Amino acid sequence: MNEKISLKDAISIGIGGMVGGGIFAVLGLAVSLAKGGTPVAFCFAGLIALLTAYSYAKLSKKYPKDGGTVEFVNSQFGQGIFSGGINNLLWLSYIVMLALYASAFGSYGAELISITGSKNIDTHIYQTSILLLALLINYLSVKLVSGIESVAVIIKLLILIAFIGIGFYGLSNHPENLHQLSPPNWENPLLLLSGGMVIFVAYEGFELIANSISDLKNRDKNTEKAYFGAVGFVIVLYILIAIVTVGALPFNQIASAQDYVLAKAAEPTLGHIGFTVITITALISTFSAINATVLGSGRVNYDIAKDNELPKYFCHKFWGKPIGFLVTAILSVALVNLFNLQSISTAGSAGFLLIFAVVNFIGYKKHKELNSKKWIHLLAGVLCILAFITLLVQQFGTNSIGVIVAVGIIIFSFLLEFFYKKRQAHKELS
Repeated sequence: MNEKISLKDAISIGIGGMVGGGIFAVLGLAVSLAKGGTPVAFCFAGLIALLTAYSYAKLSKKYPKDGGTVEFVNSQFGQGIFSGGINNLLWLSYIVMLALYASAFGSYGAELISITGSKNIDTHIYQTSILLLALLINYLSVKLVSGIESVAVIIKLLILIAFIGIGFYGLSNHPENLHQLSPPNWENPLLLLSGGMVIFVAYEGFELIANSISDLKNRDKNTEKAYFGAVGFVIVLYILIAIVTVGALPFNQIASAQDYVLAKAAEPTLGHIGFTVITITALISTFSAINATVLGSGRVNYDIAKDNELPKYFCHKFWGKPIGFLVTAILSVALVNLFNLQSISTAGSAGFLLIFAVVNFIGYKKHKELNSKKWIHLLAGVLCILAFITLLVQQFGTNSIGVIVAVGIIIFSFLLEFFYKKRQAHKELS
């Protein structure tokens, strides 16, 4: 019998999934798009996450199984081409997240080395090395992965909360810095919305709660509390971090330090010590997020193959673990070395917005058996689709490669399933 987890544990899983490498990777990108309206952009993205969490909470209570999103999709659509395509997209979106976290690790790692006066190394070497190290750890010990994540969650939250406290203290001594947050310094509403959507990947981790609901104590009472507690806390955390960052640095400095802006924002108040502490925190956070995502994505890949939506090859073991772990890491290494941060973030956000739109649609279709309010599912689904379209249209003008990557991953997910099902049907006939 599995050991039951408390409401606090479930909320911690959600917070740990969201406050991983995402905020360290995309904060500078958000400011470059939304300028002084960055807190508003995080609020937009958080609202969609919160509404989607309602669908996840209701579906998790109805289908409290480890498969999470995969289980929800299969329960509505069966195991056909559409469900297989969406589940493949989930796996590939995890790969995009790995690339995003590795990109952030590389940028912060390079900055840490540079301030020591040592000869700098190409960031691609850091990015590739950390992915391979995480793969090795996952093959050696799953228990070690969960241990690293547990410690990292505490460290990063304590330091981020301290960063916010010290940042507001600095702003109280220099209130003139708050002018950057005033509406005249906001970008237009379309850029505010698209800024929020590019950084939507910083919120996607709440869906990991679905994988642990089967073990949650007092599930009927605590499921909604777990989702809303985790997402609500992170929305407030991100908005406060955005306020401190925009208030701490001029926009030109944020632009030049885009890939490691959180560390740079600690400098005005705490100097090199603050920069170093936040940089080390970013390295710990992104490393733990990479570890946990390799584990999660490898398992998703295995579950999809077990459900006959990917070749049974992915059920094979390599060194005692599903071979999907290895395939996931190799694809992540390729992605992070081929594309820039904005392209990776766009692809990740687009993938999860589409997946969440489908989950909200499932909630809408099943609202009677879920005993839920169908208008909330519908509103969440419509917002996900509108955000998805806004993201692709706005980004196409400035980041066409990112849009091509995003659309390419979505199309590939369904083509992979189509040809696999066609091959399966041909085998059964012959």
